[in-house]
Amino acid sequence: MSILEVRGLSKAYGIQTIFTDINFQLRRGDKVGLIGPNGAGKTTLVRCMLGFEKPDSGLVSLAAGERVGYVEQDTGLGGNTLYDELVGAYGDVLGWQEDMRRLEAVIACEKNAAELDKLMKEYAQVVERFERGGGYEYENTVRRVAFGLGFTAEDLLRSTSEFSGGQKTRICLARALIRQPDFLFLDEPTNHLDLGMVEWLEEYLLVYSGAVLVISHDRYFLDKVVGRILAIEDGTSAEYTGNYSEYLEKKAEKLAAQEKAYAKQQAYIAKTETYIDRFRAGIKSKQARGRQSQLNRLARLSRPEDMTGFDFFAFNPPAECAERVAELGEVKAGYGDKTVLTGVSLLVRRGDGVALVGPNGAGKTTLLKLLTGDLTPVSGKVKLGSRVKLGYFAQEHETLTDSNRVLDEVMREYAFSEERTRHYLGAFLFRGDDVYKLVGDLSGGEKARLALLKLMLTGANFLILDEPTNHLDIAAREAVEDAIMNFPGTFLTVSHDRYFLDKIANRVVELADGQLTEYAGNYSYYRDKKAAGEKAAAQAASQAALQEKKQPGKPELKTQTGSGKGANWRKPDPAKQAKKLEEEIALLEQELAILEARLNDPASHADAALSRELAGDYAARQAELDEKYGIWLELTGE
Repeated sequence: MSILEVRGLSKAYGIQTIFTDINFQLRRGDKVGLIGPNGAGKTTLVRCMLGFEKPDSGLVSLAAGERVGYVEQDTGLGGNTLYDELVGAYGDVLGWQEDMRRLEAVIACEKNAAELDKLMKEYAQVVERFERGGGYEYENTVRRVAFGLGFTAEDLLRSTSEFSGGQKTRICLARALIRQPDFLFLDEPTNHLDLGMVEWLEEYLLVYSGAVLVISHDRYFLDKVVGRILAIEDGTSAEYTGNYSEYLEKKAEKLAAQEKAYAKQQAYIAKTETYIDRFRAGIKSKQARGRQSQLNRLARLSRPEDMTGFDFFAFNPPAECAERVAELGEVKAGYGDKTVLTGVSLLVRRGDGVALVGPNGAGKTTLLKLLTGDLTPVSGKVKLGSRVKLGYFAQEHETLTDSNRVLDEVMREYAFSEERTRHYLGAFLFRGDDVYKLVGDLSGGEKARLALLKLMLTGANFLILDEPTNHLDIAAREAVEDAIMNFPGTFLTVSHDRYFLDKIANRVVELADGQLTEYAGNYSYYRDKKAAGEKAAAQAASQAALQEKKQPGKPELKTQTGSGKGANWRKPDPAKQAKKLEEEIALLEQELAILEARLNDPASHADAALSRELAGDYAARQAELDEKYGIWLELTGE
């Protein structure tokens, strides 16, 4: 079995220790989440495991020949087309393909029997390597992964230099997934992915046969994908079986046990010190000195870490406003000649917590700009209710002054006392000397926390939040969640953080194809209702198709011309047909991946009938996939 073992790994930069004595194993099939606060050394640990950085001590052992894939947060690409960039992951396979063609040409001309036999053996070895490397499936695999991550057939022909930063991250992710390495390391893979792509990635990793170690602050993703948590805590590691939610339960149990042990030891220390003070000079002075010696030798337990994070404070109640906080009525909006929203209507009521979701490019930012007044609609109405005071949280944090200290940034603007300011800052995890940092020296996550705190202190009763948890580690996200849940006003937020949306939203509004669809619940409710709707629509379409096939002697609706086509017949649009085929191909390949995982599971072969059924299903799906690919290639002219 493939095993990657980490033993005693330590790393420091100068006098700053990053982590010490890290120990764990990764086995084939493991899905492990690596978590910890920003700056804890998660990325450094992975880079040490991969050999990109040298640890101060310890070792990483991995059997020769095991393939490793790594997707980091910031990486560069060449100027190839997307297709060439992705196919480049098969460099060794393409080399073997060239060897096969070369040998085929030599074999065709060779007359000497002994030399021919030698060439045939060499050819058989190359073919075996080519097959093992996925040579016969690599084009299908490239397209399946590319389509799953939101790229189109047209994108495959574009230069990678033309893509945005987020798209380049997806390209690197696709390149790593294509070869299905034995050990896959992912650093924040859900950054720059919309919700649909994140869900595709989750399904892909669930049936992934290799080991996966993922650094992520996406708790919903960790709940769905991983079966083990490796937490970097106080410079070392602690392992917990289960997903993120199970980790929270076990961590809470561990903390409760630590608090109990700490309290017990503190009570013992206090009692012993009282005895020593009482009998230090008396008749029992010898016993007192003995107890002092015992106390000196006692291994003192550290005070357990504070798990609560957010220290609730009461917001100044915002002014009352109208029941109808914000309205969009049949709004049409866009930029220049490009229309983004058409006939969109939305009502936000007082006390609502609205989550705005939808794919990247659907127009979510456009809708926010309409509400903030930064964009004027082409037609329709945008109206804020009476006495509504709007506060906007932007990702750029323009409200902060880099030259201020954190303490002064809040204290001067709101004329608070230092004690009151520290109380507010502590609620957003600025504690101790953190309050003396310059705003310009803060990380992206720290700036986000500070900007959100200032926004909540403005007295605004309607908050518009654009990705408020971006760049935040898990502890900071929980602080923001608690703050928003305790906010007594109304808010509308755009976020890809599904765990966050589950906790804070009571309405979900989906924006897709320029139209809004509302769901009266949190994110999980929205997903369940949407899935049920899609299932019902698919069943209805299937029933309709079945009924159509069953109708005997169905009359022709159009008269036939001499060419054999109806008078109103139109030639199908190849681009639309190709797009539809790409969607069908992506679904078929996902089904094949699931079937392949079941076929690779020894338990599936305990029942001979089930094994045959799985093999038959796989063959049928593969044949259907090959047929659709053939049609797709004809339509696209590739």
